[in-house]
Amino acid sequence: MSRHALPRTLPLALALLLAACGNGDQIQKSVRPVMVVQPEPAVESVEAFPGEVRARLESELAFRIGGKIVKRLVDSGARVKQDQPLAELDPEDVRLQLEAARAQVAAAEANLRLVRAERERYQVLLERHLISRSQFDNVENQYRAGEARLKQARAEFDVASNQAGYAVLRAPASGVIVSRYAEVGQVVAAGQRVFTLAADGEREVLISLPEHSIERFRIGQEVSVELWSQPGRRFPGRIRELSPAADPQSRTYAARVSFADAEVPAELGQSARVFVQVNGAAPLSVPLSALTAEAGVPFVWVLDPHTSTIRRTPVRIGPYGEERVPVLEGLKPEDWVVAAGVQVLRDGQEVRPVDRANRVVKVLAKAKE
Repeated sequence: MSRHALPRTLPLALALLLAACGNGDQIQKSVRPVMVVQPEPAVESVEAFPGEVRARLESELAFRIGGKIVKRLVDSGARVKQDQPLAELDPEDVRLQLEAARAQVAAAEANLRLVRAERERYQVLLERHLISRSQFDNVENQYRAGEARLKQARAEFDVASNQAGYAVLRAPASGVIVSRYAEVGQVVAAGQRVFTLAADGEREVLISLPEHSIERFRIGQEVSVELWSQPGRRFPGRIRELSPAADPQSRTYAARVSFADAEVPAELGQSARVFVQVNGAAPLSVPLSALTAEAGVPFVWVLDPHTSTIRRTPVRIGPYGEERVPVLEGLKPEDWVVAAGVQVLRDGQEVRPVDRANRVVKVLAKAKE
C-alpha cells in the first residue's frame, strides 16, 4: 500500500470501529424516577395547647392615695373575704389633712354667720331708705360668697375623710391573693399595684395561640380541656376571650377558655391542656416525606404533567401528624407531589413519575378522569 494512502483510510477505519462498538445508538439522557402521590383529604386533626387555670375575675389592687406602707396583713395564697383589710398606709398625713379640712369648714361657717348678720342689718337699712341699693348688693354678694366658701370647705372635708379611709386597702371581693408586689416600709404611689386578687367563682384556662394560625381561632369556638390532675378526662369548654394583639416578646395571642360546666374541679394555678378541633381548616394533606424546607419556608415538589418536570411550590402547613402533615395553602387536589427523595431534586428537573410499586404513573390520563 502506498505511503500516501494510509492517512486517507485511517479516519474511515476509526469511524467503522466506533459504529461497530456502539451499534449506531445515541447516548440517551438519564431521567430520574420519582414516586408521586396526590394530596388526600386531611382527617380531622386536633391541636393541643398548654395552659394554666386562672380566675375569670382577677383584680390588681392598689391604694387610691400615695404613702408609706406600715402594715401588710395578708400574704400570697391567703384566702380573704370581701372588705377584709389587706394593708395600711401611715395615717399621719391623711389625719393632718383631715384636721386642716375640718378647720377650714369651721372658718367658713364663722364667716358665713358674720356676713349673714351683716346682710340682715343692711336689709333693715335698705327698707328704711337709709342706704343705697348698690351698698346692699355689695353685702349680698359677700353673703353669697360666704355660702359658696362654706360649700367648698365641706366638699374638701368630705374628700379628706374619704382619703383617710383610703389609707386602708380592702378586698373588693372574696377570693385568693395570687401575688403581692409591696412590703412594709415601702413608699407607694397612688394606683401602684400591691396585690393581685383572684375572685371566687368561675375558673378559666389561659393559653397562648401561635401567630401564624391565629385566623383559625374565634371567640365561641368549642374546645375540650384536660386537667393535669385528672389525665384522660376532658371537660367541654369554649374560647371566651381572644387578645386582639400579639405579645411583643413571644409573638403569641393570649386566649381564655371557659368551662361549659361551672362545677369543674379546677383549682387556681393547675396545669391544663386545651384541645382544639381543626375542622375544614386543612382540606388536604401530604406524607411527611414529601415536605422539605429552605430558610424556614416549607415547600413540596409538584409535577408538571405536560412536561414531566418538577417545580418548587411553597405551602402553608398545619400541625404535624404521625405520618402526614395538613397543607393549608399552596396545593390543589389534582396536583401530583413527589413523596420521597425530595432532598436531591432541583427545580425544573425532568423526572419519571412512578407509584409505590415502581409502576409508571400516567398523570395526564388520571388528571382528565
